[in-house]
Amino acid sequence: MEASAYKFGPYTIDAREVFHATALSYAMVNLRPVLPVKRFADLSTDETIDLWVTAKEVGVRLEQYHQASSLTFTIQDGPQSGQTVPHVHIHVIPRKKGDFQNNDEIYDAIDVREKELKEKLDLDIERKDRTLEEMSHEASKYRALFS
Repeated sequence: MEASAYKFGPYTIDAREVFHATALSYAMVNLRPVLPVKRFADLSTDETIDLWVTAKEVGVRLEQYHQASSLTFTIQDGPQSGQTVPHVHIHVIPRKKGDFQNNDEIYDAIDVREKELKEKLDLDIERKDRTLEEMSHEASKYRALFS
């Protein structure tokens, strides 16, 4: 049975934002499979396996969908690593040749984006960056990749 909502740290994620789910993790429109624990070391073996298998399945489909040639998977584990939402999640980023002049610049870009996000986020209020309709529309495109 599909859930009507999912938890992402202090946030509630509407099911219409989710495009792939397993018994232990899910992928939402910002492309992050997540589990309800704060740190990677807190995952059980089954959760760790499920998280990476989910990230792999999402990555394969998104790489094809975005006509990319590679993928970057990143985890920021703890506040000093740049983790802005206290919740284990993997960033799945489709990559194309030449998207960065030096390949490792992606990590600088992620750091900059995470710092900007942290400055924008007040963890005591709900995020309203995009409308549910916008996220639902994007999720429906990705959901079709798993049909």
